[in-house]
Amino acid sequence: MPIEILMPALSPTMEEGTLAKWLVKEGDAVASGDLLAEIETDKATMEFEAVDEGIIGKLLVAEGTENVAVNSAIAVLLEDGESSSEVDAAPSAPASPAPAAEAATSSPAKSATLASSPASAPPAAADKAAEGVRIFATPLARKLAAQNNVDLTRLSGSGPRGRIVKADIEAAGSAVSTDRTVASMASAASTSGAAYAPQSANFETISKLYAERAYEEISLDRMRKTIAARLTEAKQTVPHFYLRRDVMLDNLLGFRGEMNAALAERDVKLSVNDFVIKACALALTTVPTANAIWAGDRILQFTPADIAVAVAIDGGLITPVLKDADQKSLSVLSTEMKDLATRAKGRKLAPDEYQGGSFAISNLGMFGIDNFDAVINPPHGAILAVGAGKKKPIVTASGELGVATVMSLTLSVDHRVIDGALGAELLNVIVKNLENPMAMLA
Repeated sequence: MPIEILMPALSPTMEEGTLAKWLVKEGDAVASGDLLAEIETDKATMEFEAVDEGIIGKLLVAEGTENVAVNSAIAVLLEDGESSSEVDAAPSAPASPAPAAEAATSSPAKSATLASSPASAPPAAADKAAEGVRIFATPLARKLAAQNNVDLTRLSGSGPRGRIVKADIEAAGSAVSTDRTVASMASAASTSGAAYAPQSANFETISKLYAERAYEEISLDRMRKTIAARLTEAKQTVPHFYLRRDVMLDNLLGFRGEMNAALAERDVKLSVNDFVIKACALALTTVPTANAIWAGDRILQFTPADIAVAVAIDGGLITPVLKDADQKSLSVLSTEMKDLATRAKGRKLAPDEYQGGSFAISNLGMFGIDNFDAVINPPHGAILAVGAGKKKPIVTASGELGVATVMSLTLSVDHRVIDGALGAELLNVIVKNLENPMAMLA
């Protein structure tokens, strides 16, 4: 019986992806472990392998197809003695899989998961009676509908096979909110002539305000949509507070120069950011109660210090994770960080390389930014924003005026995980490590 090859879930939160490139063609013989295709998510492009052997009978999804739902059939594999005529009835376009009850009776082919889909699971498609018609919606869409009092029976889904997705709920919620807001402001707008658009307004409402102005419409790719959704959620749901400290960098810069001279033969060049990573990792082990994340109804406190570091890439950013950073030397951290950053910019990171960690670092000092407040990346307990080191006048310990290289640090903290005094203790240890860099080697 033909085997359906399904779209894999390459991360726990992945609902759909882009089939970037086929590495096989119809008629090719494949064995377990052979590469089949490249799948693009919002963070990376990954290859995946076959787990069964056979002949590629039919490719159901064309290269470059976007928004292919997880667990939808993307190809059909033939076993010995089977012919391509046996897959003529197979679907010819990507679609969300039928609910389990339907699949048991209507699917002529058996399913095969892929080696690189550790989180594959059939998407939920709960039933809802509405004039005897089943309503199909993603779990996220159902959750948003309940939160925003949106009636699913009144919506037409834009997802595969008419499935209701997040965008449909947002559009419905925006329409209701916009109608109410515009109605309440109609009188004021008509008398003042001022144009106003609430934040919840959709594209149609916003574009009308700028109908006579020249602009270019830029569609959101999957990465930008994910960034927008996650950061909006973070600022709305995570109770941020901010702690600030200045760091005197002169000792570190001098020590860094000596180390780079000694490491030149090994082609290793340490950056200030490498010292920041090490300082934060050691601080998390010194203040272990701050090495924690928010897990919904409890806190998870970690023993290893896994540090996520924000890396700017084309169209967005990604945060590769340096695991056990407290146990690694500065040269190892530097080499590993350069490798992760290079592969991140090429979207070649595996999910386990950019997921996890309890603490993050965002460094805009290299762009000349003096200081800023970073947004926490849930479920992390905190993120450190690093500014530029600049020469500034200071008052020395002896009370005299002097000049020092000063760098600003801002620690954004999730108050559910870390209280003010604990956050202050953590930041103070980070500063102490940076101002006494030699001690970090002990």
